Amino acid sequence: MLHCNGDSTMATAFSDASRTSADIKAPSHLLALTELPRAFAEFASLPLAAPLLARAPRGDGHSVLVLPGFITTDASTAVLRGFLKRLGYDAHEWGLGRNLGPRAIGREGEKLVAKLEELHEQCGHRVSLVGWSLGGVMARLVAQRVPEAVRQVITLGSPFTGSPRATNVWRTYEWLTGQRVDDPHTRSQIRESATPLPMPATSIYSKGDGIVAWQNCLEPTGPLAENIEVRGSHCGLGVNPSVLYAVADRLAQPEGAWLPFDRSGVKGWVYPAGNA
Repeated sequence: MLHCNGDSTMATAFSDASRTSADIKAPSHLLALTELPRAFAEFASLPLAAPLLARAPRGDGHSVLVLPGFITTDASTAVLRGFLKRLGYDAHEWGLGRNLGPRAIGREGEKLVAKLEELHEQCGHRVSLVGWSLGGVMARLVAQRVPEAVRQVITLGSPFTGSPRATNVWRTYEWLTGQRVDDPHTRSQIRESATPLPMPATSIYSKGDGIVAWQNCLEPTGPLAENIEVRGSHCGLGVNPSVLYAVADRLAQPEGAWLPFDRSGVKGWVYPAGNA
């Protein structure tokens, strides 16, 4: 259920106001070594967080497609999907096997587009996309290509801006996917993914991420875009109680009446103001 993924098909456009893309480096190897212990701790905290999660907004029954991160499968998103189903959502696995970039979704993302269009046709309404790490980058890509099928996009630790080398696994990505991060075709897809989306978009990220540079996960904020900072690891984002609650809160936004995440009250202690 836990996974450690770092994504490499992501880059360009948006950079932090005080730093250029070239300034942003991958997290330290020391921080990366703490990823799995922290992820297991986050998973173990779920029973303690049950009272908080029980107060999460109920779903309206619309369909949600959940995309796993690099190297992982639908098993990694089981906790997240189970939580959403209990809230009343029609949560779906992606069904494309292990996420090995273009080897899973096709060179142009055509397999994932087909999956989204099929679900959209079956349910008869727009589908929300929730993508973890590389899955989030892919979610943004297909949302650009078939916006009429997408209600909103939520990414978890997805570095869709900045340098594709600002992760600790970009070399592994190239080796396993056969896709070079500096290939012109790859760069074109990267630019497309980084482009602001025409539907509500939420980026959930952690400054304690030991796999990807958190700065490259930031969405340029606007009327339909926001960033939500959480405390935790990259590998535990899908089982982190604060992430689960935030995802539920975002999905509960009425279609056509989206509002930014509310950090008032006790939530201010859980969710730092960060780079919202």
